[in-house]
Amino acid sequence: FDREKGTITIVFQVVGKSTTLLSMKNEGEEILDVVGPLGNEIHLKKYENPVVVIGGGVGIAPAFPQAKELKDAGNKIITIMGARNTELLFWREKMAQYSDELIICTDDGSEGRKGVVTEPLKEIITETPISLVIAIGPLIMMKYVCLTTDGSNELPKIKTMVSLNPIMVDGTGMCGGCRFSTVDGDIYFACVDGPDVDGHIVDFDNLIKRSVRFKDHECLSRDKFDHECKALKKME
Repeated sequence: FDREKGTITIVFQVVGKSTTLLSMKNEGEEILDVVGPLGNEIHLKKYENPVVVIGGGVGIAPAFPQAKELKDAGNKIITIMGARNTELLFWREKMAQYSDELIICTDDGSEGRKGVVTEPLKEIITETPISLVIAIGPLIMMKYVCLTTDGSNELPKIKTMVSLNPIMVDGTGMCGGCRFSTVDGDIYFACVDGPDVDGHIVDFDNLIKRSVRFKDHECLSRDKFDHECKALKKME
């Protein structure tokens, strides 16, 4: 967002009907409602050691303002950007502007290192004391980042914050669509208690199962979507 211009930038990936409709918007057209911010803010400060910021796929977008805020607070920032391929990477220059070190990974090796973001992360935390890791991206990516930093694999335990982005309907916790559970069995709602939470408390396996419940419906709504005006079509 830009405080001076009074604008926000929305980054989304076309998956279902709703994001297809968003992708068809032109400059000057309107969206009826934008609700936010929701939940709790993440508290960022100056840390003793470097901070690692990891953005995967569309998660690069919310990772950027956190990297900027941390850099403005005087931190050394090591950024890892990951995507399936080079076509899905964006904001390289923006991230580089607020990073002391920028590492790019792609699954197919089309840009940067070939592999996943946890590989350079392991190297970094083995060689350098790290105060905080922030990981935002696909659930499976955040899960393995947290497994890398939870202290169970001969690597140091490092506080790790993740940002959860499950389906939300009302944004007040009423619908329960964004519900997630912790490893201790407690129930939280991303729209109220999140979206940024301690990654080591999240039951990612349960959350991943919940996240695919509507995947088929999203694909079906996209495939059946016909953006032609039915009234005009009947008049032809």
